[in-house]
Amino acid sequence: MSIIAIIGGTGNLGLGLARRWALAGEDVIIGSRDADRAIGTAAELAEVAQGRGRSARVRGATNLEAARAADVIVLTVPFSHQATTLQEIAPALVGKLLIDTTVPLVPPAVARVQLPAEGAAALIAQKIVGDDVRVVSAFQNVAAHHLQSDADLDCDVLVSGNDKEARALVIGLVEASGMRGFHAGSLANSAAAEALTSLLIFINKTYKCHAGIRITGLDETAH
Repeated sequence: MSIIAIIGGTGNLGLGLARRWALAGEDVIIGSRDADRAIGTAAELAEVAQGRGRSARVRGATNLEAARAADVIVLTVPFSHQATTLQEIAPALVGKLLIDTTVPLVPPAVARVQLPAEGAAALIAQKIVGDDVRVVSAFQNVAAHHLQSDADLDCDVLVSGNDKEARALVIGLVEASGMRGFHAGSLANSAAAEALTSLLIFINKTYKCHAGIRITGLDETAH
């Protein structure tokens, strides 16, 4: 079983994923710029698990310490911190799998698609960390509100990456979090999922909801 480090794990998306994976029995390290905050968040999640009669393997550390100790690293920081955070932890990523959840949102117009000149945030991540790191893009279209609840998740996850084996591993983690994951092609295709987030933000504001995406027309075993 892999050890999962969630970089920026005290934020909304990171906390939601940490909660889902910890309750599913995964080995999780919550990373943060503030180690004490990460440790406190991990303790809270352990209490949640205990209240459900489970024993969660979850602990807190700095972002760099978490990345060093893990096999799978999940980046869940805002776009404005993507580059600096990756540069900080890059030495700990060599030979590992990086799941990039970054969405190129540029406040205040977050409900408008604004893809970067590089084509996608995931492509920026790959350029920063280099070819010795397998980068997979996922989780851009999932509402943190849903991840932090106990409700069933009626939401699918598009998984993009240049390495099919790495994509398959991430799809397994998607399923462990309670959702369906689908192969969505090369890392460049992450642009589609990243752009969809701004559309979903607009829909959420318009209809007062927490919308996601659903892939239809496939046999249930297809994913």
